[in-house]
Amino acid sequence: MDSVNVQTSAKISNNKPILDKGIMIQEVDSKKRMREFIHLPAAIHKDHHNWVPPIYMDDWDFFNKKKNKSFQSCDTLLLLAYRSNVVVGRIMGIIHLKYNEQHNENRARFAFFETWNDEEVASALLNAVESWARVRGMEQLMGPLGFSDKDPQGFLIEGFDEPAVISSNCSFPYQVYLLEKNNYSKEVDLVVYQIKIPNPIPAFYRKIQERAVRMNPTLTVLEFTTRRKVKPYIHPVLQLLNKTFIEIVGFIPFTEAEMDDFANRYLFLINPRFIKVIVNEENKVVAFVIGMSHIGDGIRKAKGKLLPFGIFKIFASARKSKQLNLLLGGIDQAYRGKGLDVMMGVKMLESATALGKTTIDSHLELEQNTKIRAEMEILGGKVYKRFRVFSKKIDS
Repeated sequence: MDSVNVQTSAKISNNKPILDKGIMIQEVDSKKRMREFIHLPAAIHKDHHNWVPPIYMDDWDFFNKKKNKSFQSCDTLLLLAYRSNVVVGRIMGIIHLKYNEQHNENRARFAFFETWNDEEVASALLNAVESWARVRGMEQLMGPLGFSDKDPQGFLIEGFDEPAVISSNCSFPYQVYLLEKNNYSKEVDLVVYQIKIPNPIPAFYRKIQERAVRMNPTLTVLEFTTRRKVKPYIHPVLQLLNKTFIEIVGFIPFTEAEMDDFANRYLFLINPRFIKVIVNEENKVVAFVIGMSHIGDGIRKAKGKLLPFGIFKIFASARKSKQLNLLLGGIDQAYRGKGLDVMMGVKMLESATALGKTTIDSHLELEQNTKIRAEMEILGGKVYKRFRVFSKKIDS
């Protein structure tokens, strides 16, 4: 069997060089290789009708250590796989030092894992990240999972025929097979609900809202028409998210700088009418929900490029889309069980109906989050996608 030296720098592994049939693993160490890393999925998903390219300007910032503040608390690795000098795969390795310290764990993550249906390439990339992580004292590798749960996570195991939404993976069935072939197994599943927007809003839901408003006379639901009016609430909303998401797998609280990064990444794409915030008598944020129009068709038409005219295609797609995608939501623990979710939910349904939306994508919910799932199902929501995060012990 012919073998070639899999080139790995000292940063990748202190072990002997990995040998693999016809595969060379190369660290991303130049702008040229970064371009190959960012644009490889477009080649792999060329004939994948549901795939949506990234917004490439955003990807260049996301993988830039000087611009993405998440790199500051992580040890990271970007790898490309080559066969006959042609790039055939990619993967990112992440050791989230802050998360591991807070949770007393020795876990590494892999993310942005893309190959064709090629067992040799997949194994070479996974082996390289496993070796890199093992040398650094990690005991387990899990993924797909990025810097936090706000990045695309998990591979699809149900819903392959459904359109991809922003911040979620669009994967082939074979990608699950390639992981299982390398002894990865289920860590956790996440489900996505599709909800048909009721018009009119059901009477029982209105009654729950009215009762919640009576029970909480000191609370106010804020609605917005301009992004300028949203800006003062960005940090308070994300500070509340830090408190409410703390138990979610893979979540790490935002720093102040990361809050700004996140806002800059998404706010310009969000219609402020799909942001609902509840404040108390002291104007303190106690609950929020954020949604955005489905823009996948616009990103596809723009081929992932905002300039010079792509942004207009994306905005046009947002206006025409019949689907609202939920992004984030949270309620301060002291205010849970008081109907705040319904207070915001009715307002969101009213805005969605007024702007021509007919369906809602819930975004990813942990399968064991029975409370949120029950609320989705009260409105007739059905699970239409399921994602799986995998893990493997690497301590031996």
